[in-house]
Amino acid sequence: MTLPEGFASQVVRWQRSHGRSGLPWQATRDPYRVWLSEIMLQQTQVSVVLGYYDRFLQRYPDVSALAAAPLDDVLALWSGLGYYSRARNLHRCAQDVMARHGGAFPAASAQLQQLPGIGRSTAAAIAAFCFGERAAILDGNVKRVLARTLAFGDDLASPAAERALWQRATELLPEAADDMPAYTQGLMDLGATVCLVRQPSCLLCPVQTLCAARREDRPEAYPVRTRKLKRSSQSLWLLRAQADDGSVWLEKRPVPGVWAGLYCLPLFDSREALEAAVPAADRAALLDEAAFLHVLTHKDLHLHPVRAQFAADGWSRAEGGWFAPAQWPSLGLPTPVRRLLGA
Repeated sequence: MTLPEGFASQVVRWQRSHGRSGLPWQATRDPYRVWLSEIMLQQTQVSVVLGYYDRFLQRYPDVSALAAAPLDDVLALWSGLGYYSRARNLHRCAQDVMARHGGAFPAASAQLQQLPGIGRSTAAAIAAFCFGERAAILDGNVKRVLARTLAFGDDLASPAAERALWQRATELLPEAADDMPAYTQGLMDLGATVCLVRQPSCLLCPVQTLCAARREDRPEAYPVRTRKLKRSSQSLWLLRAQADDGSVWLEKRPVPGVWAGLYCLPLFDSREALEAAVPAADRAALLDEAAFLHVLTHKDLHLHPVRAQFAADGWSRAEGGWFAPAQWPSLGLPTPVRRLLGA
């Protein structure tokens, strides 16, 4: 496969003139801030991340502050951003940086990959942005840009094909370390704003003359991935046990599992299991509320809230406790539970 000559220089030139430059994490080479943005941006749009990023920096301005924070506080601040394993890994990673690296992020991508929650592409992005390392990134958007540019037709569901694309990505890197931040950002910008999954804006692309998929007039044929992630569905019943003073009963979810580590209304696999957790004398007063759908990445949750009223000392379970409305904002709550409580 012949590599397109001048690809890196075109990307660098375009990014410096037309790429995104106003995002808050672009004005720094502080690895803590870049790392925080990279983790938040995984599977999440920039517009959603902006507010969370600012709030995290206000609460935890550096890695030592984040490492010292209770995990529950981190999860509460993350609440609503989704993919909560990222928050747990974020906390573990901060603690590892303090314990193993004296509070300084390693400067090499190979070492960064050894930290919790940092994969190869994320490590390369941090190393390229902050330390100028010539390390290739290969997130979903960049795979699409490179696969189209190269007309890379191997099935990326195959580990061997993905390794081959990693090799091509490495071969395309600019020679100068000073170009690495602009090149890395440029690839991200192209994938996010120009080389879209459907209806890519090829006429605006700085590498259109180098793009083999454009020459074939079929950019949407790339990248090739045959293995589709299967979606599943699950029905869950949520018991909204409420005391006379407005407190609700919340329990911390086990790890691993749905909403691991978050506070949640008690969950049950069936209406019958929920009823069995309630004293027989109170079952007739259970009130079924409107069921609704909550969509996770690979699973549809059909949620069935059921309301119950108790005296604060009239009901309890082995795990959990009563939490007053004033406490809810400081808890890590799944989005649908926060929505239910807010309603």
